[in-house]
Amino acid sequence: MTTSPRGFATIQQRDLVNQIADMLTEALLKGDFAPGAHMAEAQLARDFGVSRAPVREAARLLESRGMLVSQPRRGFFVRTFTAQELDDVYELRLCLERHAAGQLAGRLTTEMENGLQAQLERMRQVAREGTALQQIEEDVAFHRRLCQFSGNQRLLKVYDELCHEMRFSILLVGQLYDDPLKVADTHEPIIDALRSRDPRACEAALDYHIGVAQQRVVAMFRARERDASTPPD
Repeated sequence: MTTSPRGFATIQQRDLVNQIADMLTEALLKGDFAPGAHMAEAQLARDFGVSRAPVREAARLLESRGMLVSQPRRGFFVRTFTAQELDDVYELRLCLERHAAGQLAGRLTTEMENGLQAQLERMRQVAREGTALQQIEEDVAFHRRLCQFSGNQRLLKVYDELCHEMRFSILLVGQLYDDPLKVADTHEPIIDALRSRDPRACEAALDYHIGVAQQRVVAMFRARERDASTPPD
């Protein structure tokens, strides 16, 4: 497999749009493009060795996922987030997961519990050996299982759409914890609460777990906004 000057792998002709979208998503999550950066179609087309049409369609797909924004006659740009937008994303996430946990609390099966525990062990393994991107993917996978096990497919679909913004927003601020293993460990109380079969205990565990991340991420962005608005001495 050959690579372009930017390091993108050569694209096969099959399913060009989705392949380009996946590779751009990975590049965005790794921070290869700064927030607000212009995604020049012509340059990307040269990098991928394709025409501009599939690059444009891939960019539209990423726009629908909340990762890019388009401006008339200017093209696509990497999305930037405000503190309020991030706060809204976390609030919606909390609503979805609280409802999913409430539905799941009284009917957690052994298979479901084992699945969550296995995912937690996977998070710990990746915390020790994997990359920051892998850590976030496994974190998202744990919470997605909660929504999946609730049995509400509509809820799961909305959650999957929200996950694109969640991944991107977390990467934009970097690591939330100095120790990745601590991130994994914070999920144990969620499993314990589900074992109790008490919906209120499940909601409280998620309120604390997601609330801590919400406070830290939003506070970081508000600090950045204050710094950006403060004129230099």
